[in-house]
Amino acid sequence: MIDNVPDTPLGRLYREHIRLILEGNIEAILDQYTADAILISSFEKKPLVFRGREELRQHFQGILAIKDLKTSIGFWGEVDQDLLMITEGIEMTAGGQTAQMRFADQLGPARRQDRSAFRRNGAVPRREPELKMAGAV
Repeated sequence: MIDNVPDTPLGRLYREHIRLILEGNIEAILDQYTADAILISSFEKKPLVFRGREELRQHFQGILAIKDLKTSIGFWGEVDQDLLMITEGIEMTAGGQTAQMRFADQLGPARRQDRSAFRRNGAVPRREPELKMAGAV
């Protein structure tokens, strides 16, 4: 279940990302990121940095255990199709246990023509024909 996500390009990207997580489709998730993406994960209570496709693949292996995922957006703010800031509450079941977490994500596009980076913290990438996520800093 996904609450409070608008029907915008970034909103549709977010919904697609959650769908891919629930399907366990790591390759499709990786396709949402640029080859030089950087993701900073807070799952371990300390920053873990994953650089590039192979390290992102390692990070996303953990999604294979997710059996249920509910997300509720507390705050959604976007500027055009270039910047997104959200806070979200997550409840997920993995390995027979339910966990609740809160995230703050910052997203933006990496344009192929100028390679300007999309900065992000959290787990929501972007994919459109002319745009891809560059990752998090």
